[in-house]
Parts: sequence; C-alpha cells; structure tokens
Amino acid sequence: NNPLSWDIVGAETRSDGYCDIRNIYKMGEGCNYIEKLLAICIIVGFIAISSQASAPCALREYKNGFVCVCNATYCDYLDDPSPENEDEFVIVSSSKAGLRFGTTSGKVNDTSFTTVLDYNKTTARTRKVTINVDREKQYQNITGFGGSFTGSVSYILDKLPQGLQDHIYKSFYAQEGIGFNLMRTSIGGCDFDSKAWAYNEEPENDAALSNFTDLDPSEKKRIEQIKHLKEVTNVENLRIKAAAWSPPPWMKTNNKWTGVSRLKEEYYQTWADYHVRWIELWEKQGLPIWAISTGNEPSNGVIFMFFAKFMSLGWLPESQAIWVSEHLGPTMRNKYKDVIIFGNDDQRFTFAFWFKMMKAVRADSVDYLSGLSVHWYWDEIFKPVFIDIARKEMPDKIMLVSESCIGDKPWQKAAPVLGDWSRGEKFARAFLQDLQHDFNGWIDWNIVLDEQGGPNYVENFVDAPSIANMTTLSEVYKQPMFYVMGHFSKFIPEGSRRVLSERTNVNVDTVAFARPDGSLAVIAFNSGSAGVNVTISDTKRGQINFSVPPKSINTVLYN
Repeated sequence: NNPLSWDIVGAETRSDGYCDIRNIYKMGEGCNYIEKLLAICIIVGFIAISSQASAPCALREYKNGFVCVCNATYCDYLDDPSPENEDEFVIVSSSKAGLRFGTTSGKVNDTSFTTVLDYNKTTARTRKVTINVDREKQYQNITGFGGSFTGSVSYILDKLPQGLQDHIYKSFYAQEGIGFNLMRTSIGGCDFDSKAWAYNEEPENDAALSNFTDLDPSEKKRIEQIKHLKEVTNVENLRIKAAAWSPPPWMKTNNKWTGVSRLKEEYYQTWADYHVRWIELWEKQGLPIWAISTGNEPSNGVIFMFFAKFMSLGWLPESQAIWVSEHLGPTMRNKYKDVIIFGNDDQRFTFAFWFKMMKAVRADSVDYLSGLSVHWYWDEIFKPVFIDIARKEMPDKIMLVSESCIGDKPWQKAAPVLGDWSRGEKFARAFLQDLQHDFNGWIDWNIVLDEQGGPNYVENFVDAPSIANMTTLSEVYKQPMFYVMGHFSKFIPEGSRRVLSERTNVNVDTVAFARPDGSLAVIAFNSGSAGVNVTISDTKRGQINFSVPPKSINTVLYN
C-alpha cells in the first residue's frame, strides 16, 4: 500500500540546478539543503494522507506528457479546498509541467502576487491581465457535468479488481473526485459496445414489442455497476440521461443497422413505446431516468452514413417533429411527466435550422422538449453563433453538451495519447466557450477506455479522460483531460450561476460562477508559454493578485 514504491514518485536533480520534487526519493547532490528538507516533508505528507480524502497525484511521465496513476490501493483525491476565512483565497492549478490540482493560498487585497508552485522554472512573468468580476450581473444556472457509461465502460470495469473500479467511480463522481452528477448511457446498443444490438430484434414486425419484457444481461450488469457507483461515491442527485442509437432493423426503411435510413411511419408509436418500456425496466431495477433524447446523431443516417459505420437512425427535423408531437411527447407525458426530453443530440451546425423546421411542421413539437443537447465534434469549425440562434429562440431550455471526445478526426490520432496536455487544452477552450454562451453543463463520452481507445465493435477508437491498462489489469491513468474537466465540474456544482467576468486582454481566458454557498469560483486558463500575473478585480471584495505558470488552468476560490 506504500505509494512510494511506485516508479513515478521520486526525485532527480535537473540540469538547471533545481530539485525536481516529482522524483523525491532520488534526491541528487544538486538539491540544496532546503530543497532536500522540503522533499522529505513531502514524502512524510504523502504517506500520511494516502489513506485520507486528499491524496496527491502519483505522477508518471510518458513521451507526450504526464498522467496520474491509480491502482487498487492508491489514487489521488482532493478534498474541498475552499478557504475558511473571509480574507483568504485558494488557487487550484493543473499544468503541462505536471501540476495536478496543486493548491496555493493567499490573502485578498494583498498587493503582492501569490505564486502558484510549478514543477519547472518558468519564464519571466512579463504578461499581465485583469479579470473584472461583477457578481451582480448573473446569467445561466448550472445543471451539472458528467461522463458516459457505455457497454465498453461496463466491460472494462468488470475486468478490473474491485478496488480499482471503486477508484474510477470515486475519481469521477465523489466530491473528493471531480464531482460529476450527470451520466449518459445508451438505450440498447451503441458504437462503444461489443456488437450492434437492440431490444425486440425478434420477432420482426412486432409492433406490440412482445419480446421486450426484460433487460439484456449486459444492461443489468451496467445497472449493478451504476448502483455500486452511487454507494461508494455518495453522489447527490445522480441524473441519468439516455439516448437510443437505433431501433431493431425491421423498424427502419433500409432494414440495416447503419446507412441511409428512416423510421417506418407504421412504427412511430412503437418506437415511442420502446423508450417508455426501457425507462420502466430501469426504474424497476432501482435506477430512475432523469432524461432521454430524441435519438443519437440523426445526421449519421442522412448525410454521414459513409463515416458512421455504427448503429444509427436518420431523421429530418420535419419527420422528427411529427414523431415528437404525435407520439413520443404525448406517450412520455402520459407515463412520465417529469422525465426531460432533449432535442437534437447532434452537432452544433444543425442547431441554426433544426428547431425552426420542427416548429414550422408541428408548432407544439418543441414544447415537449425541455432541453437541447449538442455534440462538440465540429466546434472548432462551426462557431457559437449556431447555438446562439437556437438559444435566443428558446431561452428557457436546458442546454447541454451531451458527447465529447478526441480522436474522431482524420487528422487526429484515433487512440489515447497518454499525458497529452494539448488535448486537455482543447477541452479547456471548449468548456470556456460553451459556458460563456449560456450552456448549463457538459457530459463527456466514455469515462474510461482501454489502451487502444476501445473496445469498440467498429474500431472507431478515441481518447478518454482515464485509460485502463487491460494488459496488467492493475493500473488506470488519469489524463490531462480529466483534470481540465475537473477544474469546472469539481468547483462549479449544480445550482451555481454564471456571473460577469471580463478580461482586459487575451493572455488569459476566463469564466466565473457564484456557487450555491455564496462563494465565487473563477477559472483562469493560460494557454501561453509564459507565466502571467493575474489580478481579479471583484466589485464586492476588492483585488486578488496571483501568478500562474505557463500552459496551466487555474480555479480561484474565494468568498
């Protein structure tokens, strides 16, 4: 159980004469007395807190950067670091150089700059930025953040020892982890599964769904795992959002899992009943469903069928409006009045026209939608204006990113890249942009994948925030993406409200939230290669001065 037995904890003398505390137990002659004493203190602290809520990252370096390693008996956690005193602030920082939720504290209205500890000797801090925060000017509320529990995730977890499974659960959903409260799963099969499948594949043309009376064993296993997740994490108000990738082929015009397809009109009501039946069966197993969507990525069955080799069902907004207005909406409201229906569940570029066309065909169709969900995959090309149009027309809907991952593009490596900070930065930019444009939350894709980025029956491998070593079944690696997401999900809990935060220049991007307890969380993202002196100017509290390292994301907490 001693974390110091790991090869990632230890220390070396670096060429610039500094003592690298990432390699503590190899203290070299170049480390001075104070540095050696500091290293010894860190070792003692590391051992002392390894069994407590807070525990430091066990850092390991790979070719492309650093990961934090968890095994069955040890994983890193951070208990609530919020300042207890009115005159204090706390900075939680993660960086390319290897910081992972490092904490630093300072005094509000201290004219000196509190410096965030970084592992590397940083370049001169010549850049300056002021973040003006006005908590009186408020915007959207936060519904939450989460990840997806697919068939692939369930398969991986089932292979790992229980202690390591529990660390994965707690890392994502416990308060000492990154505090997720949302979860997405599939109704039947999806691409991250062992095969394409749906309920009631046989008998065919069975509008009564006579063979859909029980859940598939794989889904029962998933339910057992999610229920155990709730037990070990004590997650409050876990909200499960579900989506169907495809009905059984006999309901579709092409009678195939993929390709150009539509739902046959004679099965419009059957497909609505299918959704209700699935919710009923999950509820009987003790897991109520918070929300469903109108279907995963309908454009895959219309224009992207050459790229999407996995299960899909094509929809046009006109036909989907009829299905929602006359079948799904009334059927759901008759049985489950409180289950939220999310519309679209597709890429950003569809938003500008999708709901307008639904309204034009059936005006009440969007009334059945309490939420709008979007996938992030083309956000670097299609700007937020596509979202802003839909948000302006429907300001009262919950708006979530419901799927995100890296490795899906031809120019990206379709596999995990251990320690790649640049992938974490992509998440940081996307989170900041969407929150600045009134999103209420974010659900990532698979919470854990294997070394290939699967398993996946069509081999469309991607990266994930945690990667399991399925060769040894003894380790999981937390990627930079995990910590970047955590800078939002851990410190911006459900019920937080965005407040005005304006930067004086582009050196640091930012967003700020008033939390339910009245405290403030300000994100300061420095993607540059130099450190930055940052001043938060709060209309109520005054100034907070601190220096952040290059290539870092920082969350500032104060009252």
